Formats: sequence, structure tokens, C-alpha cells
Amino acid sequence: MPARPHRLDGVPGFGIDRVAAAAGADPEVLRLENLDTDLPVPEGVVEATRAAVGEDEYNSYLPFTGRDDLKELIAERMTARSGVQHSAGQVVITLGEGDGMVDALDATCDIGDEVILTDPTYAGMINRVRLAGCVPRLVPLEVVDGAWRLDVDALRAAITPHTKALFWQNPSFPSGFRMSEDEWAAVGQVCAEHDLWFLYLALFEGVVFDGARPIHPAAIAGLADRTVTIGSF
Repeated sequence: MPARPHRLDGVPGFGIDRVAAAAGADPEVLRLENLDTDLPVPEGVVEATRAAVGEDEYNSYLPFTGRDDLKELIAERMTARSGVQHSAGQVVITLGEGDGMVDALDATCDIGDEVILTDPTYAGMINRVRLAGCVPRLVPLEVVDGAWRLDVDALRAAITPHTKALFWQNPSFPSGFRMSEDEWAAVGQVCAEHDLWFLYLALFEGVVFDGARPIHPAAIAGLADRTVTIGSF
């Protein structure tokens, strides 16, 4: 059998499938490996999808960057969420957040560049940094008063001349870490001072509780012109 390519040497598997198989069908085990929830699909989506299956315009090659009407709707949502004007020309439709992560890294970072992530963070983010030929650098979160907090001093210490981007979630899985306004301000300052990209995985942006409001990085000083948002339905 041919050898595995060396560029994948530093990209380990998740092991999630083995853990899930060990759980089996035990009804006492809450299965979260696929991020499944009991939240229903928004009203009308299922019906619209069924109708589109039989329409020619939805069953051919689409524009390479996505349908204009979809991009316009996403830009409107981004504007409403961030408070910063977005246009359809700033939106690219991908196959999903996994494809979007690699696209964002390829568009902003060169091979060998360092990308800073939090620790803990989603393993898929770390592996996609490696797949893009970049070097992940981890900044530890710390527990303060029962909540995850960003070690801002450690973030500053992690930056080197090779650092090109921060790759973040908010809220973050698997930890549930949610950035405070002070932490957002510190991240914006760091990115502006060192001219870094901020790659933002926004999957759980709206999943906040206890009256908290979603915070989009484009609304943070220093981040509006350097944030690449990676979203998913």
C-alpha cells in the first residue's frame, strides 16, 4: 500500500468515532459528537427544499461564489448582527463550515505561518490549520470564578514574527467559553497592533443565555477590516 503523504503526519484523527462506538445505543448516554440538538428547522425551510428539488434552476452548476439572492440575505444578517454594513460582494458561499475554514486559511495565510487558537478549542479547527500548511499555536484559557476566561498576557506572549492570524470561536465548543467585552477589546487591540487577520467561526454566535447579547467581532475596534467570518446553516 502506498505511504501516507508526509504533509498529513501532524494531522491526527479525532477518535470520536471510536468513543461513539463504545457508547453504543445506551439510552443513558447523551450523544453530542455530531452537535445534534432538538432545535427545529425554521418554518418553511423543509417545504422550500422539497420544492427546489424539482426546479431546474436549483439543479445545475451555480455561480462559483454562490447565488446573489442568498449572498444578499447573508449580508443583511451580517449587518444586523454586527452593526457594520456588509454587502453581497463580501460574501462567498461554500460547501459548509469545514470547507469555509480551509478556504479562509488559504486566503489569508501562507505555508509556515502561525495561527493562534484557544486551548481548549474544536479539534477540527486545529487540524484544518495543519491541512493549510500552517502551524497552530495554542493560548490557554483559564477558569476564573467557575467560568472560562482568556489569558490576555499569554495571548500577547504567543505572538511571533511568524504569526498571521487568530482563529477563534465565540461561544466556543467544546468548552462553552464566551468572550467578555473586555476580552474582545483586548483581542481587537492585539490584532490591530500586529496587523493580524481574525478568522471567526460563528457557528454558535447566537447560542447565548441569561440575557447575554451576541457580539460579532466586526463591531469591535480594530477588527472590522480584518475579520473573516465563517458561518454555517
